[in-house]
Order: sequence, then structure tokens, then C-alpha cells
Amino acid sequence: MNKLDVRLIALDLDDTLLNENREISDENVRVLRACTEKGIYVVLCSGRAEDAILPFIRRLEIAGKEAGRYLIAINGCSIFDLHSRSQIFCKKVEPEILQRTNEIALKYGLYSEVYTADTIYYPKYTEWTKLDVDLCGLKGVEDPNYDELLKNGFTKMLVPGNPKVLLTLQDELRAEFGEKAVIFTSKPYFLEILPPNCGKGEAVLWLANHLGIDKSKTMGFGDSMNDESMIRLLEYGVCMANGLEQIKQIADFVTEKDNNNSGVADFLEKNILL
Repeated sequence: MNKLDVRLIALDLDDTLLNENREISDENVRVLRACTEKGIYVVLCSGRAEDAILPFIRRLEIAGKEAGRYLIAINGCSIFDLHSRSQIFCKKVEPEILQRTNEIALKYGLYSEVYTADTIYYPKYTEWTKLDVDLCGLKGVEDPNYDELLKNGFTKMLVPGNPKVLLTLQDELRAEFGEKAVIFTSKPYFLEILPPNCGKGEAVLWLANHLGIDKSKTMGFGDSMNDESMIRLLEYGVCMANGLEQIKQIADFVTEKDNNNSGVADFLEKNILL
């Protein structure tokens, strides 16, 4: 295959850039640094909040470069400029949607969560909440005034819980809200509620436009349903070998190696850094 002309590479973290130990391999670090040296923007694009992405930015050691200054958080709801230390793009779920989702979730015995850049808020601490807090590495706060807190609007609400129950809840929420919110399972045990017309792909294209980069020079790596818009909308959508079959079917490419074998680095060396 001929070398692909790419100026912006967006990368999901879990099960894509990260291995099963939630680490970035030395090989992935080396290749992504080489990309930024060539002036190719490398943008981590995760469902995690901003502060939960920063440790991986530090691991790559690219934040000091122009091509490593941006990150996309909360599945595309927030874009952060590390040089100016400012949020340059933000979308929030309307308070009414958050309150109604929480009300419906409670019927199923589930407790929702909302996020700021460094904190996860929830009405009750559960085993499912612990799973999310541990995964994200953020501070968790049980708020006795959670219902009142929701009136502020937030970039994302997450309902963690039993996968079978979440699928039923997902169907009910989609039927009630229609196009007023984006609803999907990022992992079988995490149901996410995002603002309408919002996703990783939309955020990457907004950033590309902000940087004067044509869509034809964009590439995204992912593995799961919260990567769907990125794989579908960017010029080159790359699904990991370990990715979901639904994502492989819409991707332009599938990596030869999985996330535990530096699949990102292998693909970029063969197709970008020829």
C-alpha cells in the first residue's frame, strides 16, 4: 500500500492505544513521537475526562510540541489546548435530560454519574461506581444534593451497571429522548448519555477545521462503539484487530496486530512513516 498523506491522527485509549494493563507500549510511544516530529498532530481522543487523559499525554512526552498540544475528552464533548491551558470546545447535556435519565435509571436500581475535568459525582457509591472511578483514576464524590447538581448541565452522564439491564435501559432512553441525546454503551457495563450531534468523529473534524487541516488528511484509531463516529467520519478509519465486528465492518482498515502487540505503531510504521 502507498504511503497515506495524514496530518492529524486521533487515538482512542482503552483497548486501542493501551494494552490490557492500561499502558502505552514503548513501541507505540516511539512511533507516535516520530509522527509529531514530522508535524503530524497526535490527539488522544477518549471517553475519559481531561485529567484522566493527562497521564498518557505525559507518557508520550508530546505536549510541548505544537503537534501534541490538544486532547479530546468525554467522547468528543470537550477539546482542551494544553499550551493555553484552556477548553476550546464544549458541549453539555441539557439538565432536563440528565434529571430524567437519573429518574429512569433509579427504576432499574441503577445510579448515574456526571463528570467534571477532575471529578466524578454520583448519588450513591456502588461496586459499579468503584469500577468507573478506578478505571478513570479521577476523584469520586458522593453528593447528597446530586439532583440539584444536575441542574448545571454536564458534558456526559454515565450509568454503570449489569450489561443486560443497561441494554433495556438504553432502549427506553433512546425511545424517550430520540435525537435530543446520543446514547450508547462504551463498554458493556457503561451506558453513556451525551449531547446531540456529538461524538469523537465530530470533535476531531472540528479540531481539524480549527487547525486548517482538510478532512482528507485525518485518521482515527478505535475499537468500540464510542469510536464509531470517528471511524466513520474521518478519511481513514482504522479498527484494531481486537475491535468489535461492527467497527471492523465500517472501518477503512483493520490493524494486523492487536492492542497488546502495539497494533497502532505497526500500522503507522507501515502506512505513514514509510
